[in-house]
Amino acid sequence: MSDFRDLRISVIGAGMGGLACALAFAKKGFKHVDVYETASNLGFVGAGIQLAPNMARVLDRWGCWDGIFAEATNIRSSSIREGASNRELVHVEMPDITEKYGYPHCTGHRASLAGGLYEGCKKEPAITFHFSTSLAGVTSFGPGKTVFTAQPRNGEPYEVETDILLGADGIKSVVRTDLLKGLNITADVEDTGQAAYRIMLTRAEMEHDPDLLELLDADCALRWIGEKRHIVAYPISNKTIYNLSTCQPDVNFAAATNATYTTRGSKPQMLKVYGDFHPTVLKMLNMVPEGEVCEWRLRSHRELDSWVLGTGTLVGDACHPTLPHLSQGAAMAIEDAAVLAEVVSKAPGGGSDKEALSKALKVYELLRKERTTYMVNLAASSARTLHLGDGKAKEERDRQFAAAKKGEPIPDKWASPEVQHMIYSYDCVKDAQEKFDELYATLTGETNGHANGHVNGLANGVTA
Repeated sequence: MSDFRDLRISVIGAGMGGLACALAFAKKGFKHVDVYETASNLGFVGAGIQLAPNMARVLDRWGCWDGIFAEATNIRSSSIREGASNRELVHVEMPDITEKYGYPHCTGHRASLAGGLYEGCKKEPAITFHFSTSLAGVTSFGPGKTVFTAQPRNGEPYEVETDILLGADGIKSVVRTDLLKGLNITADVEDTGQAAYRIMLTRAEMEHDPDLLELLDADCALRWIGEKRHIVAYPISNKTIYNLSTCQPDVNFAAATNATYTTRGSKPQMLKVYGDFHPTVLKMLNMVPEGEVCEWRLRSHRELDSWVLGTGTLVGDACHPTLPHLSQGAAMAIEDAAVLAEVVSKAPGGGSDKEALSKALKVYELLRKERTTYMVNLAASSARTLHLGDGKAKEERDRQFAAAKKGEPIPDKWASPEVQHMIYSYDCVKDAQEKFDELYATLTGETNGHANGHVNGLANGVTA
């Protein structure tokens, strides 16, 4: 029998999902993991990110959680406030997250998470990075050879034959385009109608204002909500930075003539969008230097009919991009990676049987697709609730917020203990280990196309 550890694993993209895939396969014992990344290096940028227990559980298995946790803030409560008045709609204490789920709910800098994954990868001799190298296209996903064309920035294109091809190349995924073409499926990227400003304020900028310093020094994640808009804020980087992420109607990108996803924003426009928010919020927005306002377009695509073709599959934003309202985008990609390494290592024949490898990837889809689709829909639904304008629906939402103080369900799904339990208690690796044989047995010789339905880890009573 062949040894699965000798399989050639090719990862396209070195974002969160790509780094996680490389590390997951190396930690599982695979000896040949190649990562192809368009950028010339991994100069990590970005803003804050929430590090939930289900993510921490996977990172700890890989040995890189402690370093990330050392720079993080342990969030012990959340506060949902009315944007205009700063009136608190509900305050949710979260003192026992570690006790319940084994890991805390933290906030950190994206660079800390990506850097922790990358440092973990660099310690693994099995992983080779190919920077300044993009994917020109996939020639074949099998059932014979899996072949793609790599394009170095300053060199000639060359063909690569691999055993497993993982498309972790994000919302603009070339792997997805070619994979869906092979399945005769279309799924164009769609506008969500939403955009986001991402802002980071330093302690030096905030420490002279007692009200702002109180926000920075708290172990609390805040959300200010208003009609069609909200702002999420929390401390990161050992409370040296206060991170604010907004969500508002997409105006600038919708008027653009190209497909750009980021743009230099206008500070006056940003202040106008949130002009009716509380002075505390406007004080922080006013601190952003003119010329340093950046706006991100939030994009998605409809649920894909399949993630698998031959021995190729998709990861993270390439197959289930999500709005950020549950703070689970990176966590889902990291879980994808862990499940992929698990199922490929369990493929009958040790990797010598291409059909068995394809079926193993289909098990990955069965384990992940329904759950991630549910989470994507839940995030979108939560945003619709938060963004209500004046009327009966908003009155009912605010009644539910008031009732939440007495133990009723919370309309903001991120802060809901019921939703937190469904997400945080889930162990994706354990699920894959326990269900692989059962799910593999349900697959016939047809391994491309629709997967059998499978529900995993979804809590009763939690609806989108």
